[in-house]
This record gives sequence, structure tokens and C-alpha cells, in this order.
Amino acid sequence: MTGRPVRFGDLAAADAEVRSAVLAGLSGEDAADLLHDWEFMARAEQLPPPPVATGDVPIWLMLAGRGFGKTRAGAEWVRTIAETVRGARIALVGSTVDEVRRVMVEGASGLLNLGAPEMRPDFFPARRLLRWKETGAAAILYSAEVPDSLRGPEHHAAWGDELAKWPNGEQTLSNLRMGLRLGSHPRLLLTTTPKPSPLLKRLLDDPDVAVTRGATADNRLALPASFLRAMERAYGGTALGRQELGGELIEDFEGALWTRALLERCRVASAPPREAMRRVVLGVDPPAGGRGAASAKCGLVLAALGADDKAYVLADLTVPGGPELWAATVAAAQQVYEVDLVVAEVNNGGDMVGSVLAAAGVTAAPKLVRASRGKSARAEPVATLYGSGKVHHVGTMPELEDELCGLMQGGGYEGPGHSPDRADALVWALTELMLGRPVRPQIRKL
Repeated sequence: MTGRPVRFGDLAAADAEVRSAVLAGLSGEDAADLLHDWEFMARAEQLPPPPVATGDVPIWLMLAGRGFGKTRAGAEWVRTIAETVRGARIALVGSTVDEVRRVMVEGASGLLNLGAPEMRPDFFPARRLLRWKETGAAAILYSAEVPDSLRGPEHHAAWGDELAKWPNGEQTLSNLRMGLRLGSHPRLLLTTTPKPSPLLKRLLDDPDVAVTRGATADNRLALPASFLRAMERAYGGTALGRQELGGELIEDFEGALWTRALLERCRVASAPPREAMRRVVLGVDPPAGGRGAASAKCGLVLAALGADDKAYVLADLTVPGGPELWAATVAAAQQVYEVDLVVAEVNNGGDMVGSVLAAAGVTAAPKLVRASRGKSARAEPVATLYGSGKVHHVGTMPELEDELCGLMQGGGYEGPGHSPDRADALVWALTELMLGRPVRPQIRKL
């Protein structure tokens, strides 16, 4: 706990004896003061990053999941300015005036409920005004529904909450920034759960914006354990969970073959039992060069055809490493999942792919396929299967789904990494199951 201020989180995580010794040394008055000391109570990521604190960067964007503590951080940031800058004029901006009042002002973490009681501001609802008697600072409530209300007023600082929800976001933010011209270091804090928008993407690319990211779980000390467990069970790994809880900016690219909404519609909690699966196929997309760098990934995706004539994507088994590692993974998967066929692309590995699989103990001769079209062209008919409800994802596979959503109509790839290895392996598996030769009817014993 040296080299920086001690914080509440340090004590909460410390050994019980250390914690007891520290707290025992405090008087009742000192302990009460600590509860209002934001430097002590805050987590490090809830405090302004260095370029913001020094005034070198005028905008601080806090992009984090629900329950991260964004509202508390924003209100404490405003409180600090109001209690230290005499006559400060501060803008409070939200989607509506009602939301500004309910969340930013009157909420559990709002400005009326923070700090020592004698230092708290007076609120004049009819005037949409907060005023701090000690310093004469004032905060004015604004709504993004009326962006022109910010045309003209000048401010030392501004806090905008849930930017991603703002109607008229572009116009509201531009009017707000043009009015930040009082004092030597005008400052702007924007707190929001991420949602894809051109405005948010531009802010992330702006060198005048310092970004803090975080997830709901970062605030676990202040949240009920039952809430965290329930959220993880319900949304863990889903696109909604990654956005609302993980604070990730989950984008849909215009012209992509897959969208997040499509994948969510295709998701199921479980697959049919093995005896109800007609075939189980493992798609393999070896890394370029076959025996390339150990950091290269081999796409490995397991899929099955059910008795209902629908395909079930069971698992993304993709691994980094050389041929010996991924071939061993294929051999293990063949045993564990009772794989009927391994479909492996040989463009990148040539004849080596078959020999490496045989050496690893893959018992069935793999079906070696060679790509004659680009990745997107091969993926288009598979994407059509998703659109017609013929493919289900069993559970969540975030990395695979990120790659699928990066494959573009007409060619091109906008997803993570240099190549959609996972997506390519999926395409080979589903092409074999759903777009190959017809499956012969099976006669089942009664």
C-alpha cells in the first residue's frame, strides 16, 4: 500500500489483522471523514487518469458496464470541482431532464447524497439548478432532447451521463463542447454503457479523449454477490452481456454476413443428446504455412446435424501453436465428442495436414478440402442457413461470433485478427453437414 494513497479496496482485500489494525487506529470522527473522502473510497479506475487530472487532455470518457460505479464517479468528480473552484459553472447533461434529476442529482449516488451533509448543495428544481453555498458553484440541468438549450451558456466543466442514449447526440455534444470555455482548464466527463454509434467511435479515436474502460464485476465489493451470479448465469458471454456488463463496444458492420441480433436468435442452451445426432463434424482451418509460427491459430469448430435436420455448433476448440498441438487437439476431440468426420482445409498446409493428423492418432481419414473461392464467398450460403433458422449455436462462443460478424458481403474481413480462422473452420463444418450430399434416411429400431 505504498507509493500511492491507500484506498477502501486495499483495506477490503487486505489481511483481516491488517484491516483491523488500520481501522482501530481511527477515531470516530476520522472514520466518518473517510466515508466522504472520495480519494479513499474510489477504485483507481474511478478517478481521473493523469492526462485529465493535469489538464493535458480535456475530455474523459468512462466506458463501462452497468453497476461499474460510473454515476458515483461522475457525481464525485462534479462535487470535487464544485467544492474547490469558487464560482464554478457546471453543466449536467442526460437523455432527459427527468433522468438528470432522478439519477445524477437525486439518485443513491447522485449529488444530493454525497459528501458531508453541511457541504451538500441546495436544489432548486423549478430553475433546474444546484448551488453550493460555500463556494458559490452552480450546476445546471440540461436535456439532450433540447440541444439548443446548450447554445450560448458557458461552463467550466460538464458531466454528460449515458451518452450512448442521447437523442440528438451529435448536436448536443457539439453545443456542449463549444460552451466549455470558462477557466484555464475546461473539462468534460462523459459516462456511458457502450452502444455502437458513429459519435462514440469518433470519441474513441480522438486524441483529446482519455478513455477508462471497465466491467460490472470490477465493482464486486459494492454489489450483491447474488446479483453478480444471476447476471453471469443469464448473460455471461452473450453479446448483450459483453456490452451491458463487460463494457465492450460490440459493433455490427454494415454489409456483414452475420449480425449480433441474428446470432442471438440462433442461440440455444443445449444440444440434442449424442444418440439424436446424425453426424458430428470437426472443421479445421490450419494456420498459413502449415508449420508456421507457434502464435498462429488453428481454427477448430465442432458442429453436428440433429435428427431435426438442423445444425448445432457445439464448440469452438481453436488453439494457438504448431501442427503437433492442434493435431493433438483434433485427436482428443475425435475421442471425446465421437467425431464422425474431420474436414480440413489444405490450402495452407498442403499434404502435410493429412500426415500430421495421422501422426497425432486421428483414426479416421480426414476429408481434405481445397478452397477455390474467397472466405466470404464460401461463407455466404452458410450465412443464409442462419437466416432461415437452420443453425443453432449451443451456448456462447464470443471469439467465433466476433469473426463471423466481421465477414463482409462481396468479400473482405473487418473482424478481430488478421484472418477469420474460427469462422473458416465453422464454414467448412457446416458446408459438409448442410450443403454437401443429401443425408440418407436412417431406419431406427423401435
